[in-house]
Amino acid sequence: MDKPNEAPSPTPDDGSPPTFWQMLHSVMAAAFGVQSQRNRARDFSHGKPVHFILLGVAFTAVFALALLGIVQLVLFFASR
Repeated sequence: MDKPNEAPSPTPDDGSPPTFWQMLHSVMAAAFGVQSQRNRARDFSHGKPVHFILLGVAFTAVFALALLGIVQLVLFFASR
């Protein structure tokens, strides 16, 4: 039973699969090691592993390319 002064949960556990944005949030949180127990439980009970794997690979590629771009930018301005 919810306490009267608490806001309702933004992601009710109604058995529906997580949305794209919820999965992206979970992948990013897990990548940085700050995933909440509630979201992890939702992902494992309602999410499909293949979706998280593909999103994780895509996130890792984008993250690596962003880091590469930042390093190239820093090196470009450092060599001027």
